[in-house]
Amino acid sequence: MSRPVTLFTGQWADLPFEEVCRLASGWGYDGVEIACSGDHFEVDKALADDDYVPAKRAMLKRYGLEVFAISNHLVGQAVCDDPIDFRHQAIVPARIWGDGSPEGVRERAALEMADTARAAARLGVDTVVGFTGSSIWKYVAMFPPVSQAVIDAGYEDFARRWNPILDVFDEVGVRFAHEVHPSEIAYDYWTTRRALDAVGNRPAFGLNWDPSHFVWQDLDPVGFILDFADRIYHVDCKDTKKRFDGRNGRLGSHLAWADPRRGWDFVSTGHGDVPWEESFRALNAIGYRGPISVEWEDAGMDRLRGAEEAVGFIRRHLFDPPAASFDAAFSTGD
Repeated sequence: MSRPVTLFTGQWADLPFEEVCRLASGWGYDGVEIACSGDHFEVDKALADDDYVPAKRAMLKRYGLEVFAISNHLVGQAVCDDPIDFRHQAIVPARIWGDGSPEGVRERAALEMADTARAAARLGVDTVVGFTGSSIWKYVAMFPPVSQAVIDAGYEDFARRWNPILDVFDEVGVRFAHEVHPSEIAYDYWTTRRALDAVGNRPAFGLNWDPSHFVWQDLDPVGFILDFADRIYHVDCKDTKKRFDGRNGRLGSHLAWADPRRGWDFVSTGHGDVPWEESFRALNAIGYRGPISVEWEDAGMDRLRGAEEAVGFIRRHLFDPPAASFDAAFSTGD
């Protein structure tokens, strides 16, 4: 198989990185998508300590693993978000939170995302996966009424904050793969178009395709691949199971994950409603040859079972395109 299957370590940040490597290797993963969380990958240390990156590389080699991307979702979230509050304090490093002044947090988060590009280059990877945050997600219900000028200002804010970050990505030869996701500046088809336009469709800004966020919004994950073919820089495989029954709603009703009253839940890959075969065929069609990364999230299943099962599911359903057209054998030519 030409495309490696990797494990995203974000949901495993409570474990030491070496333990996650041991588990991933034992389950048969080809590599890991390393999260900038816990001790998995620390941006400041990667830039300050010349021995840090070689030590990470040596650990990966010890377990027969590769790395093709790192992710910094949590800090990226703080670049554009408004409000900045207790939720961000819980997810960003203390040095990014500082005194908690909202604009200070945003500015430090932006600097950290630029440094993440530099750290990725040191590690030898060309893709950083993450979130952008959004100053206008809070207006998603559009009531009380919000003018178009306010929405326009939100995209201008995104471009103003992210273009300098993307300049650094360009300088070091790394791409940013934004995960299209509710609460971000791009969360569906049309907001993705708007976000790409806001930064001038610059090549440094692309997309991380994660179908789980499309399914519960009733968006077409396969069509998204085809429409944004030149922007699919990374793939995360996560699944969603819908159970809309007239009571269970799309917005989740402020209910905890796995509560049976919810209208949908993230589930382990292969246990939900994502059309995996059609998706893999679409990825073949656009020529995607990057990693297929399992992002394991399932509040109803033990993660040790789910992550092991997921790599097998993907290997059974992932296939390469043929080397030649099937009807070439019908030719009478020499």
